[in-house]
Amino acid sequence: MNKLFSYGTLQYKKVQIETFGRELKGKIDKLIGYKISIIKINNQDVVSKSEKSEHPIIEFTGNYKDKVKGVLFYINNEELIKADSYEVEEYKRIKVILESGEKAWVYVKSKS
Repeated sequence: MNKLFSYGTLQYKKVQIETFGRELKGKIDKLIGYKISIIKINNQDVVSKSEKSEHPIIEFTGNYKDKVKGVLFYINNEELIKADSYEVEEYKRIKVILESGEKAWVYVKSKS
């Protein structure tokens, strides 16, 4: 089982059903030391699922006052691969420790 922290469109029921074939269950958590911004999404498949052309993206600041609110989901290995396919190249998946102490995957801004 994998833990995936979502702060954006993976929280949408429509995105979950179209990406994973089911609605995900999760719990509220926070990621400390990151800030959120918005990027333009050009991948029409992703825009079609999310119904948004702009998505949130986070990057590390190291400032404990910066907090990103989101949801911690429990997904299997196949679903993690599907999540990777959903995210566009501006995102990369890394392992983090959430405010609750849980270790989870999260998608952050790729350094390009």
